[in-house]
Amino acid sequence: MEKWNMMTVVVLLGLTIRWTVSLNSYSGAGKPPMYGDYEAQRHWQEITFNLPVKQWYFNTSDNNLQYWGLDYPPLTAYHSLLCAYVAKFINPDWIALHTSRGYESQAHKLFMRSTVFVADMLIYIPAVVLYCYCLKDTSTKKKIANALCILLYPGLILIDYGHFQYNSVSLGFALWGVLGVSCDCDLLGSLAFCLAINYKQMELYHSLPFFCFLLGKCFKKGLKGKGFVLLIKLGGTVVASFILCWLPFFTDKEQTLQVLRRLFPVDRGLFEDKVANIWCSFNVFLKIKDILPHHTQVIISFCFTFLSLLPACIKLTLQPSSKGFKFTLVSCALSFFLFSFQVHEKSILLVSLPVCLILNEIPFMSTWFLLVSTFSMLPLLLKDELLMPLVVTTMAFFIACATSFSIFEKTSEEELQLKSFSNSVRKYLPCFTFLPRIIQHLFLISVVTMVLLTLMTVTLDPPQKLPDLFSVLVCFVSCLNFLFFLAYFNITIMWDSRNGKNQKKIN
Repeated sequence: MEKWNMMTVVVLLGLTIRWTVSLNSYSGAGKPPMYGDYEAQRHWQEITFNLPVKQWYFNTSDNNLQYWGLDYPPLTAYHSLLCAYVAKFINPDWIALHTSRGYESQAHKLFMRSTVFVADMLIYIPAVVLYCYCLKDTSTKKKIANALCILLYPGLILIDYGHFQYNSVSLGFALWGVLGVSCDCDLLGSLAFCLAINYKQMELYHSLPFFCFLLGKCFKKGLKGKGFVLLIKLGGTVVASFILCWLPFFTDKEQTLQVLRRLFPVDRGLFEDKVANIWCSFNVFLKIKDILPHHTQVIISFCFTFLSLLPACIKLTLQPSSKGFKFTLVSCALSFFLFSFQVHEKSILLVSLPVCLILNEIPFMSTWFLLVSTFSMLPLLLKDELLMPLVVTTMAFFIACATSFSIFEKTSEEELQLKSFSNSVRKYLPCFTFLPRIIQHLFLISVVTMVLLTLMTVTLDPPQKLPDLFSVLVCFVSCLNFLFFLAYFNITIMWDSRNGKNQKKIN
């Protein structure tokens, strides 16, 4: 009973911080003609409620796609429609066709914030609590501490409640999927992950680890017996869930193609805004978008993404394990963020979720990564006037992680999960004993750089000739950090001998 009382306190604290952040301004408040992401979510309610399904993704006189046209999968549209019915009941002016554009009032702000709050409570937070409760070989105190740190992760709070989006829905479904396949409820896990993809197409960042983990399970059971049956069931679950979500759009080929064009706008180019991936950072020195043809950019992006995630996916398929699955989720999502086409700064949340899931296993590196991921969105957060919430939530998260996991005491080779790698290197370099010290120094340099850049961005005006100087520096520094983390997570995956040992025991 005491355990559940403590978990309730943790959840209430997480909800309180979320609601407090939501009291700030929102993306694009009072800034016509587009206003911002808050208006995008409101506008989708207006469109889905007032127009027939066949017009949701098409450009018409009533649906100008240049004004926040719907560009997420059908499940997002259905969610917007559900919210619209509630809005219609409270105040029809909030979703009136055309006349509601840019609608701003305290009552409507309260309503919109409440929709995020309710979605969080129904989907994301229960998944976090259940995940932490199911952690094996972990004390009750550590489970509660783990839930606290995950719920305090500032990146998701600031984007969903400050900037205003519903990332907790897709991430929550993905987490239910992780829970399902990790606990051998493979069909339920597959269904949950299909819902995640059908809510936000960026969940494709996680798709290959899910596919490889489940395929590896089928191989392990034997493709001539139970494994083949499981494969058929999984395929049926995926096909059925997609058909149900897309049914209104399968009536006409052009409908289906138009939705796909809206979901994958390849014509927009390699990147749009300042984002902490390799292409935006490298573009500072070499104007890739101007030098290379569009189709070449697509091919190069695909090749780099595929090659960077391939080793981890192959190992997961050959040696499926829950631990390997979580680490591969991190590696693949980070590869997509760094190298794929048309990445947005908020997509780092797709990497942050699986990192949250391994907080208990590598607290030092996970905490470090989650701090960098929040910092990488600094230009966006400052644009939304979220400086104070950023500072407060980041400090609360860091203090919670530092005290709950004693992260500065968890920097040995074993606790960084680099023992196998170090032993391999020491066969050729016996003096290779300094890796933990290097990582500690890199952490210190990283944190000091992030603090200094934040202070400079907030207090100094950039040179007139370089108006985006600080934004570019934030992206470049974050990208360097992410490249380091990509190398680190791939090393831990490829040199994880315990996966192989556990596999032999199972077989």
